Amino acid sequence: MSGRLELRRAGAADAAAVRDLTREAYAKWVPLIGREPKPMTADYTKAVRRHVIDMIYVDGELAGLIEIIPESDHLLIENLAVSPRFQARGLGEHLLEHAEALTVSRGHDVIRLYTNKLFEANIAFYLKRGYRLDREEPFPGGSIVVHMSKRLQPGS
Repeated sequence: MSGRLELRRAGAADAAAVRDLTREAYAKWVPLIGREPKPMTADYTKAVRRHVIDMIYVDGELAGLIEIIPESDHLLIENLAVSPRFQARGLGEHLLEHAEALTVSRGHDVIRLYTNKLFEANIAFYLKRGYRLDREEPFPGGSIVVHMSKRLQPGS
């Protein structure tokens, strides 16, 4: 990844930027599933208050983000989005590693996420990085949700 990277936590003033980047990143999936994926319809005014959303900038431009929901015994990745202009540069992996480090720093040894079964590239991305398939379940509208997790060790 070339360029200066900066990671910072989203605040209330960032809700529109989070929404816009997420919509841009997920737009490619609309034709595949025939509707907007869940992250495209989320209320980011609420999410920036209730969840941990860390944004990554490349040379001062918002390039991606990761939205995490702290649970009692793990962290749940709700949304990992990278702008199409910045994809295939390692930012998704960088954000994923950041979330894993955050999980360990909070004393948890597992991180979880879910994705649409039709998002095969996403599933392959997570499998390549040590995530495992836990289960599948139906989602309203005919989709299948794939739940995944990864066991973490301190220092990983």
